[in-house]
Amino acid sequence: MNTPTAVREAESLLLEFDDNSLLPLLFGSHNSHLAQIEQRLDVTLNSRGNEVVISGPKEPAQTAAAVLTDLYQRLKDGQDVDPADIDGAIRMISANAGEDLKADDLAVRTRKRRIAPRSPQQANYLRAIGENDLVFGLGPAGTGKTYLAVAKAVESLIKGEIDRIILSRPAVEAGEQLGFLPGDMREKVDPYLRPLYDALNDMLPANQVAKKMESGEIEIAPLAFMRGRTLSDAFVILDEAQNTTPVQMKMFLTRLGAQARMVVTGDLSQIDLPRGVRSGLTDAVSILADVEGVSFVEFTDADVVRHRLVARIVRAYDRRAAADRERG
Repeated sequence: MNTPTAVREAESLLLEFDDNSLLPLLFGSHNSHLAQIEQRLDVTLNSRGNEVVISGPKEPAQTAAAVLTDLYQRLKDGQDVDPADIDGAIRMISANAGEDLKADDLAVRTRKRRIAPRSPQQANYLRAIGENDLVFGLGPAGTGKTYLAVAKAVESLIKGEIDRIILSRPAVEAGEQLGFLPGDMREKVDPYLRPLYDALNDMLPANQVAKKMESGEIEIAPLAFMRGRTLSDAFVILDEAQNTTPVQMKMFLTRLGAQARMVVTGDLSQIDLPRGVRSGLTDAVSILADVEGVSFVEFTDADVVRHRLVARIVRAYDRRAAADRERG
C-alpha cells in the first residue's frame, strides 16, 4: 500500500498509513500537528497505531483527510513537514485550487530546498512568473512575493535558462541619499539589501552564493546602479518597489533586455516616499494594466504565510486605513 486509504464510517473518516516510522513526523511532537489541523478545520482527530479517525462535518473532515494524505506523501518523498506546511496544505486544499494549481506541479526546486506554494494566489504568482516576461507581485508583508521570486530566479539559473540573477531595491529612500551613512558603498547599502541575501542563502549553500556573486552570476545592487544598463539573459527582481519614483520605475522597467524576465514586488500600503511624491509602483500599476505580456498578481492578508499573528496585524492596519479614508 503506497498511500493511506480512506474509508467512510458514518460521520467519520478513517485514515490508515503504511509506514509507522513516518507517523511521529506527521503527527508532530505531542500530536501538535494534529492539534493544529483540529483547530483550523474544527474537526476531531484521534490517532491509534497507524490509523487516524477524523470526526466532524463532512466537508472539513474530507479536507482534513486530504491534508494528512498530502503531508504524509511529502514525508514519503523525503521532505520535512512543519506548521507552515500544514497551514499551506489547508489553504490549498480548502480553496479547491484545481489541477492546474496543484502545489506539487508548481513547486520550485533549488539546491537546498523545494518550495511549494502555500496559497492559491502564491500558485497563481508562480504560474504568472513562468508565463510572462514582466510580473508585478503586490500585497502585504509575509505573502512570499520576494521569496518566491528569488526561488524562481535561482531555479532558472540552476537550469541554465538564464546567465545571471540581478536583485535590486531602492536603498534608504527613493532619493537613495547614501552619502551620510558611514562606510564604503557596499557597507552603506548592504543593510537595505539584507532580505535579498537571506532569501538567497535559503536557496543555495553559502559557498555557492559567495562564488556566484564573485563571478557575477548573482548581483545584488541598489536601484541607482541599474541606470544606463541593458539587462539581458537575466532574471531581474526589484523589491520594495513602492518606494521608487515614477522616473526610477520607468528607468528600471526599460532595462529589460533579450531573454530576460523581470519581477517587481511591493506593498502599496507601505510607501515611505516624502509627502506629495507619487510612488512609481502606483504609477506602473495604472499605466501598464492593459499591456500585453505584463501580469499583476495581488496578494491579501489571506495569503500571509508568516506567523498567523502577521495576518491579524495586516488586517488591523487595513481597518484603520479604511476608517481614516472614510473620515476624509
